[in-house]
Amino acid sequence: MAAKKSVVLYPGLGVGHLTPMVALAKVFLRHGAAVTVALVEPHVKSPDFSAAVARAEAANPSVSFHVLPPPEPAAAPADSSVSSGGGTPAHFIAMMFDYLRAMNEPLRDFLRSLPSVDALVLDMFCGDALDVAAELDLPVYYFYASGAGDLAVFVNIARMTDASFADLGDSLVSFPGAPPFKASDLPKEVVTDSPGAKAILGALYRLPEADGILVNTFESLETQAVIALREGLCVPDHSTPPVYCIGPLVSGGGGEKEHECLRWLDTQPDKSVVFLCFGSMGAFPKEQLKEIAIGLERSGQRFLWVVRSPRNPGMFGQPVPEPDLDALLPEGFLGRTKDVGLVIKSWAPQVDVLRHRATGAFVTHCGWNSTLEGITAGQPLLCWPLYAEQRMNKVFIVEVMELGVEMKGYNEELVKAEEVETKVKWVMECEDGQALRRRVEEVKDRAAEALKEGGSSHAAFLQFLKDLDT
Repeated sequence: MAAKKSVVLYPGLGVGHLTPMVALAKVFLRHGAAVTVALVEPHVKSPDFSAAVARAEAANPSVSFHVLPPPEPAAAPADSSVSSGGGTPAHFIAMMFDYLRAMNEPLRDFLRSLPSVDALVLDMFCGDALDVAAELDLPVYYFYASGAGDLAVFVNIARMTDASFADLGDSLVSFPGAPPFKASDLPKEVVTDSPGAKAILGALYRLPEADGILVNTFESLETQAVIALREGLCVPDHSTPPVYCIGPLVSGGGGEKEHECLRWLDTQPDKSVVFLCFGSMGAFPKEQLKEIAIGLERSGQRFLWVVRSPRNPGMFGQPVPEPDLDALLPEGFLGRTKDVGLVIKSWAPQVDVLRHRATGAFVTHCGWNSTLEGITAGQPLLCWPLYAEQRMNKVFIVEVMELGVEMKGYNEELVKAEEVETKVKWVMECEDGQALRRRVEEVKDRAAEALKEGGSSHAAFLQFLKDLDT
């Protein structure tokens, strides 16, 4: 009998990177491997991260979670905390990569302390850990937690040293595996000439150095991008390692049965509620919250809306206080809509909400975790991208997958109340909205088939394990 494999997963920083890595851990467990998740404590204390880790540990007792010790002060970035007076997002990104680089030594020490490690699986931003794997002679793989379309575009951009996209505005750009799209839909974090952009592109540049790339998608969802990656079209100057589409890996849900929003949904009719939630970093200024509130009220539709406190740009990466709903929302809004809507502060059990029989549509920031959670729940997507790769995800959701529609104004100062009202009514009442719902239901079924024994994602993971043995 073959010895039990031991794998270490290294998700880097952030809730959005931990969640899919925990889902991957479950797949390894189902195939008989021992799994350890090596965690990096954020250099800026984060209640969101601490809460996510606690939920993950409670829900996955068979997975070993190990918090790595912080780096030695001499190895840590000189400015390892964002002060209240400075710290732009671009600065914060550069600091995050500096911090992850400094974590190489604690990671190396931890890996050496284990009796055996058969593979190290890295988050896409943990490229510096490739050096640790090489030093210890470990097989090393990436888990790319976003989609194959993003991967196809970004590994290409990372190698285009003389290209400049920042000044192209709405001009169309084209890449293997993607439809033509506006240059303005590329992440600002990648196309600007900033330390943060250089760090991200540097990490993406190193992806092809791994022994393989596990991607949280399924082949029939992103066929064009997967073909382009496998044929080497996206990395013209380097061999592309094997690409394994093993998704959709999403949180199982079910751990928050008593949450007030689920009890509220129990009292609503089937497929009648629009769910609005914008991820662990998704927050709007008061003016935008007002527009959303007015649009929801005018639409007359039932809604469940998660509201987070507005972020002060100078406090990027810092804990965010609980929102004061009375101060943030229009006067009297909560009272006038109490019979049709519920506003939740800061967090809701998203997977459970999306899978609830009463939920009928999802207004989303297009983070890839949320996108897959919406698709696997059969929810039509109203796409409102905010940051990072979310605009790219919007392009693929709307134009390639045809599983959502765009909220006009996402790339301007405000999405107006009229747009919120119009799109919410469209998806819930119009025939075109019903046709969209039917398409999503079909893809939901294909997603389930991909994960079953004999399905494409199940077969891809078996192939990965086989390749790991060779």
